[in-house]
Amino acid sequence: MRNIKCGVADIRKRVFAEVARLAYEDGDYYSRMEKLPYEIMPGEVGKLRESIFLERAIIGERIRLAMGLPLRDVTEHNLLSDGVEESAIAEKYYDPPLINIIKYACNGCTPTHFEVTNACQGCLSKHCSYNCPRGAITFNHGKAEIDQTKCIKCGKCKNACSYGAIVRFTRPCEEACGMDAIGRDEHGRAEINYDKCVSCGMCLVNCPFGAIVDKGQMFQLIHAIKRGDKVIPIIAPAFWGQFGDKVTAGQLKTAMEMLGFCGIEEVAIGADLCAIEEAEEFLESVPEKQPFMGTSCCPAWSVMAKAEFPGFAPYISMTMTPMVLTARLVKRRNPGCRIAFIGPCAAKKLEASRRSVRSEVDFVLTFEELRGMFEAKDIDLEKVEDSPSHYEASAPGVGFAAGGGVAKAVEDVIHRLHPEVEVKTITADGLRECRQMLRIARTGKYDGYLLEGMACPGGGIAGAGTIQPLEKSRRSLEKYKSAVSIENPLDTEYIEDISMLHEDSEDWDVTNRH
Repeated sequence: MRNIKCGVADIRKRVFAEVARLAYEDGDYYSRMEKLPYEIMPGEVGKLRESIFLERAIIGERIRLAMGLPLRDVTEHNLLSDGVEESAIAEKYYDPPLINIIKYACNGCTPTHFEVTNACQGCLSKHCSYNCPRGAITFNHGKAEIDQTKCIKCGKCKNACSYGAIVRFTRPCEEACGMDAIGRDEHGRAEINYDKCVSCGMCLVNCPFGAIVDKGQMFQLIHAIKRGDKVIPIIAPAFWGQFGDKVTAGQLKTAMEMLGFCGIEEVAIGADLCAIEEAEEFLESVPEKQPFMGTSCCPAWSVMAKAEFPGFAPYISMTMTPMVLTARLVKRRNPGCRIAFIGPCAAKKLEASRRSVRSEVDFVLTFEELRGMFEAKDIDLEKVEDSPSHYEASAPGVGFAAGGGVAKAVEDVIHRLHPEVEVKTITADGLRECRQMLRIARTGKYDGYLLEGMACPGGGIAGAGTIQPLEKSRRSLEKYKSAVSIENPLDTEYIEDISMLHEDSEDWDVTNRH
C-alpha cells in the first residue's frame, strides 16, 4: 500500500532538492556529485540499512537517475559522476528504460503466498484444513502449517479461518503493477518486463524499500533556464493543494518565476479542448463506425489498451492529450519557447519522449521534482507574495485530474451540443480494472459507451509524482473547481484556437493526432 508520508518519500525529497541545487550552482559537477551521498547520508553508521556504504551506494544511483543518467553496472568500476557531461545540457529526452530497479536496494521479498500467523488457535473445527482442495494444511503441536509445495494460493483457507489467522503475503511491487510486468531475477530480486511495462509508476511508489526509481529531466531543465531559454511551465490541474493548503495559484505563479520560469499556464485549458474534440469524435463514430470509444488523456491506459487489446486500438480516441494540446497552443502563441509539463504522472515522461510529441513538450517534471526545485532555492510558498491569477479553464476541464472527470467533461459537451443524446459512460481506475473493463467490452456489454481509463487508482491526483494523499487531493480539487465560473468546456475562450492546433485543418487525418 502506498504511503505519501514515509521514509522513502523523505529520501526522494532530499535527492531531488540536492540535484536541483547542484544544477543551479556553477562549479565542478564531478567532485560535487561524488560528495552528495556523504552529505545526504552523513556519519559512519547506517540508519536505514545495515551498512552506511550500502545506503550511500543506493543514494548515488538515485542521484544519477534523477539527473537522467543510467544505473551503473555493479560488476565494473565506475565513478558516480561518469557520464555527467552528457546530462549537464539543456536538451535531453529520456533514455529507456524510464522505470529502473536498483537491484541491491531490493529486499528480494518472497513471492505471493499464504502464511499462518501466531493468531492460530489450533481449533477443533480445522476449517482451514477441510477447505483446502490440495491437502496442503497439516497441524504441528496444535498449530496449522501450510506446505507451500502443495498450496495453489486459492485463499480458501484464509477465508475459512474463524480467527483471521491466515494472511496473504504479496510483494508490494507486484501487487501494485496492473500489467503483471514485475517478476524475479535469478537472485529473487524484482525484475521488470519492459515489453509489458507502461511506466505508470505505481511500483515505484509502492516499494517499501525504495528500490524502484524513475529517471528525471530536472537537471536539464534548470540548465535550459540558466542558458536563458524562455521556459514556460504548463501545470496539470492536480496541482491544487499539492504544495500546501493555503498556497494560492498566484503564489505558485510567483514562486515559479522565482525559479526562472516564464509565467505559468494551466493544462486544464487543453483539457477543455480535449473534451470538445473527444465529444465530436464520439458523436461521429459511436455507434455507426465503432461500438464504443475509449478516452485518450492517460498515456499508460492508452498504451495498455492498444497493446493488450490490439483489435480495440482504433476505438481509443486519437484526440491529443491535454498536455500536448496545451503545449502546442502555448508554442503557437510563443514561437521559440520551450515547454515544461509539470504534473502528477510518471507516464507523461514516456509520452513526451515519443517522437511525435517531442517538438511540443521539452521537459516533464512531477510535483515531487518541482518541490525539489523550491527546496533548492529555499522558497517557502506560503510566504511568497501573491500575484493576480484567474481561472481560464472550465470546471469540467479542471475535473480531468480525478477519476471519472474526463468522461464527465465529454458528457457535458455532448449534452450541450445534442441534449437529446443519451451518453452512457463507464470508468475504471487502476490498470487491472481497466483491463477488466476492456474484457467486458469485448463481450459487447459496453457497446455505445464512452470508456474512461485511468492507470492510477483515483486518477491523476493519485499519480506517482504527487505529494499529498488521495482524499486530501480530491478535496482540494473540488475546492478549486467550485471557484471556477466557466461551467462547460464549450465556453472556453480558447475554442477558436482548436483549428490552429492542427498542421492542416482543411486536410487533417485523425490518425496523426498523436
